[in-house]
Formats: sequence, C-alpha cells, structure tokens
Amino acid sequence: MQDTNPNVKFPEFPMVDISKLEASAAEATSAFRAFAEKGISQAKDTYTRMKAAAEEATGMMETTYANASKGAADYSLKVVEIARANSNATFDFATELLGARTFAQAIEISTAHTRRQIDSLTEQTKELLSLAQKVALHTTTPIKDGIKTIAKKAA
Repeated sequence: MQDTNPNVKFPEFPMVDISKLEASAAEATSAFRAFAEKGISQAKDTYTRMKAAAEEATGMMETTYANASKGAADYSLKVVEIARANSNATFDFATELLGARTFAQAIEISTAHTRRQIDSLTEQTKELLSLAQKVALHTTTPIKDGIKTIAKKAA
C-alpha cells in the first residue's frame, strides 16, 4: 500500500557516494593500524628497557646480598675468635691467680692481666672496626656502581 496523499512529505536522504565512504574507511583503518603499530613498537621498546633495568637491578642486589652475607659471616667469625681469646685469657688469669702465694703477687698478676686485656681489647676493637668498614665498603660498592651505570644510561 502506497500513501497517495500529496500532503504527506517523505524525508529526502542525501546521496552517499559509497566509493568516497569506502576510501575514508580505508584511510581511517590505515591510520588506526599505523597508530596501533607505533604504540606496540613503543611498548616493546619500553618493555625491553625495563626488563634490562630489572635484570641489572637484580644482579646488583644479588651481588650486594652475597657481599653482605660474606661480610656478616666474617664479622661473626672474628667475634667468636675474640670471645675465645678473651675466655682463654680469663682462664689463664684464674690459673695464675690461684698460683699466687701472697696478696702482693695476686695484685701484680691482676694488674698485669688488666693491662694485657686493655691492650687486647683495644686491638680487638680496631680489628672489628676495620672489618666492619671493609664489609660496608664491599656491600655498598655494587649499589654505587649500579646507580652510576643506570645514571649513564639515562643521560
């Protein structure tokens, strides 16, 4: 059924040039593809740089941890060695003191022991301080070097 009423107006649609529409769609698709490919390429580059930086940081942390662990073990061994030396010195002192025949001899043994212990403690403190400085240096060097490397790469 067709309406024959002349007062009814039907909307007129503009003519669409299909070939121009297809060309525009192809250009849009091409532009979008180029944009997506560029984004993917940048993402891959960023991922590669981040992965390299993470591997470098991991290596730096492994070296730092290994140095710190070894340093802590060395320091602990030195403390045990010092404790053993001090224990032996105390037993030697007790043995000498038990062998004293007079009060004056006991004072002399005690004074000599005290002097030796002060000298020994001074030397032990110097050894522990030197070892602690060495451990700190060996532990922080990989971090410092890693930061320098990262700063050079970033510049």
